[in-house]
Amino acid sequence: MSVAVIAGMQWGDEGKGKVVDLLAEDADIVARYQGGHNAGHTIYCDGKQYVLHLIPSGIFHEGKICVIGNGVVIDPKALLEEMGQLEKAGIEFQSRLLISDRANIILPYHCSSDVSRECDGKYQKIGTTGRGIGPSYADKIARLGIRTCDLRDENRLLKLVRDNYDEKKAIIQKLFGGELQDFDVIFSGLQDTRKIILGLLTDTHTFLRQQIADKKNVLCEGAQGTMLDVDHGTYPFVTSSNSTSGGACTGLGIPPTQIDRVSGVIKAYTTRVGEGPFPTELFDESGETLRKEGHEFGATTGRPRRCGWFDGVVARYAVHLNGIESAALTKVDVLDTFKVLKVCTAYEYKGKMYEEMPADLEILENCKPVYTEFEGWMESTVGINKFEALPEKAKLYIEGLKKIIGADFLMISTGPKREQTICKEGLF
Repeated sequence: MSVAVIAGMQWGDEGKGKVVDLLAEDADIVARYQGGHNAGHTIYCDGKQYVLHLIPSGIFHEGKICVIGNGVVIDPKALLEEMGQLEKAGIEFQSRLLISDRANIILPYHCSSDVSRECDGKYQKIGTTGRGIGPSYADKIARLGIRTCDLRDENRLLKLVRDNYDEKKAIIQKLFGGELQDFDVIFSGLQDTRKIILGLLTDTHTFLRQQIADKKNVLCEGAQGTMLDVDHGTYPFVTSSNSTSGGACTGLGIPPTQIDRVSGVIKAYTTRVGEGPFPTELFDESGETLRKEGHEFGATTGRPRRCGWFDGVVARYAVHLNGIESAALTKVDVLDTFKVLKVCTAYEYKGKMYEEMPADLEILENCKPVYTEFEGWMESTVGINKFEALPEKAKLYIEGLKKIIGADFLMISTGPKREQTICKEGLF
């Protein structure tokens, strides 16, 4: 038996979908512990590309149980669309997908609130996807949220949605001068999805507790990355949940004493989407090459990602914060054409060196990265699945990253497909 957590180590988009899909082969249960449908996990299966937003990345493995935990916020319409995508692909999931009856629901007024605030010039622009995730989490913390268990009683559901709708309508009208969809349209849409979701609801905490007692392997999957964690990321340019490994405990109801291992996923360079500080960001030809060769466009929104050199300060922070023992290094092949590679090992700000991640945005926005340089290997690594077969300079780069971040790599990805992977050790 083993409970393992997989956490992103940068600003998301590290390739967690592929990594979890590979590791799910040895798992019995794959459980998602936070986030909403603002996160996209891209997976290649049988020559086809799929993008998952809510359903855990283990769904493509026959017989694996997938759990959407209480820490996730669920847009019912988005969930049904995703289920429809799997049905068209012939993926059987009805008996393998469980949804927590304590998860909060995203409704159209959350999306309206999100977009209205983001587009209003009076407020700080965060760079959200506009999908209602932040406002849904805000309702949850304010104890106003509507949970999936509320779908069981239609009369109670009607009252809860009406009360929230009236409040949100007044706020959007007075603050932003906007309007909401008609209440009957919103509630009718929720009723259309209600019966299907009710058929998937369960007390997932109890289910997982029993599975752990039965010595099953549980793989806990997060969305986004460490630097977007609401407590530990580049606040306020973060997501609205705990994307670090600790979020698995609260987001799934698993005690910390039952988590056996934490592993991370990190790119061989760095990207982020949206607003916020990014010390190693590149605005030159190198940055454009990373974006082009890495196909760095958001899986959910299609937005071009900001690209930069590998940030060792961020990586060390993620190792320490999550308790990462080993990590999966992705997109090594994207660096194949670079003559020189740079890795940030510290930040310099007003004559002071920072080797640990500062909280102050002033430092992060204005610091100068301190770089160590590596020679590029200038040959293709695409599809290599043995470490010994990598170019010597690629090995030196990878060994250098290990020393800088203080963790080994259990897996090295050399392309988006399952077989384009160097597997050095198992997770369970």
